[in-house]
Amino acid sequence: MKKHLSIGLSAFALAALLSGCGGGATTTTPTSAAPATSAASSMPAESSAAASSSAPASAAELTVAQSKYGQIVVGGQGLSVYYFTKNTKDSGTSACTAGCLTSWPAVTSTTATPTVEGVTGKIGTIPTADGKMQITINGMPIYYFAKDQAAGDTNGQGVGGVWYLVAPSGEMITAPPVP
Repeated sequence: MKKHLSIGLSAFALAALLSGCGGGATTTTPTSAAPATSAASSMPAESSAAASSSAPASAAELTVAQSKYGQIVVGGQGLSVYYFTKNTKDSGTSACTAGCLTSWPAVTSTTATPTVEGVTGKIGTIPTADGKMQITINGMPIYYFAKDQAAGDTNGQGVGGVWYLVAPSGEMITAPPVP
């Protein structure tokens, strides 16, 4: 029992350490919901559950939050994520490059199978020019907006008529705010 608890606590400590190193525009927190080849999946159910329940809710790389536009997908620290309409679904590439990425940083992951909570759209990744993995929802790359500084900010919604929030289903939110 002590060995299982120690493994669970070690996994939690590692997740906490990695979440502190993620930096501003990227989210890099793997959790015990990793692929079946991880050590977490070989733990008995009680140890795995203890490790999961002690991890903060933000352990998922993408979650869902309520906004004035309804439910939206958010990434690290509750920051809103956006689609760029100039991207082509399932192309495996991003149309936002160079200077575009300064204002619209890619939402990245350290794993090809990012962890999500409440997001029902199909999650995947595509390679970035600098060798990272950009998260996709329903085959579309997602981004943060540099002017969103706090959880709940939606300053990027509708910018240039090409940037839109993402619903948990993976649909693009183009409607005006809910009254």
